[in-house]
Amino acid sequence: MQGVKYISTRDTDRQPASFTDILLGGLAPDGGLYLPETYPRIDDATLTNWRQTLAEGGYAALAAEVLKLFVDDIPAEDLEGIAQRAYTYPKFDHEEIVPVSELGEGLYIGHLSEGPTAAFKDMAMQMLGELFEYELARRGETLNILGATSGDTGSSAEYAMRGRKGIRVFMLTPAGV
Repeated sequence: MQGVKYISTRDTDRQPASFTDILLGGLAPDGGLYLPETYPRIDDATLTNWRQTLAEGGYAALAAEVLKLFVDDIPAEDLEGIAQRAYTYPKFDHEEIVPVSELGEGLYIGHLSEGPTAAFKDMAMQMLGELFEYELARRGETLNILGATSGDTGSSAEYAMRGRKGIRVFMLTPAGV
């Protein structure tokens, strides 16, 4: 899919934006969420290739292939490196990053709590931290993140951004939590 652009859920008349612009911008100016203008079609051949990619290159390689469908303003080889840095062992407690267990005949479960804070949010936040740091360095910019949390979302965000160049995190928590 070439020319991937994103539009707001609230104002589809607005000029479409690139991935890296919405990455650093957060919510759309109208308060909506950004969605791709169009979604890629995943056919059987692609799924077969992804199974092979997972088997040969692991979770990070598969994540990079999926990202390439939605991000066209970061070079493919850079996306591969970003995914490799985001999903590593021992940052994640299991070499497979997301181990899968069979619960019964044809029923499987993916373990999403193997990340550094044991929250499923680590799956997205580790990638987001890498993407932020990459794009901020490319632009020569900095980013302040202000958040509020009463649970594991805040700790996942803090951990994912910890020590990253050009990023400062300010996290508020309710008293007594």
